[in-house]
Amino acid sequence: MSDKARKYKINDFLLKLPVSQYRDAVKIIPKVLGVSLNTFHNYRNILSGDKQDIPYEKVALFEKLFGLRSGGLINKETKCKSLNELLGKERSGNNRIR
Repeated sequence: MSDKARKYKINDFLLKLPVSQYRDAVKIIPKVLGVSLNTFHNYRNILSGDKQDIPYEKVALFEKLFGLRSGGLINKETKCKSLNELLGKERSGNNRIR
């Protein structure tokens, strides 16, 4: 695997576990997510520049499993103006969205 940054912090949490818990977690997590072991490993290895993504429901489950706030699993902060801000800019004639 490349040394590029991963899109999600899944490995960060798993690698902090003791070996016995790590082994158990790798068996339990795919069952909780309702995915195959291969899909789970694919999720772990998504790189930050990849277009591939994890479905929202699975991300929410990961966040609950790891005790994270919503949005805490991703390594990159998502920035976006609120809809009210965007609508205000549209009304004022400024078509720049971001």
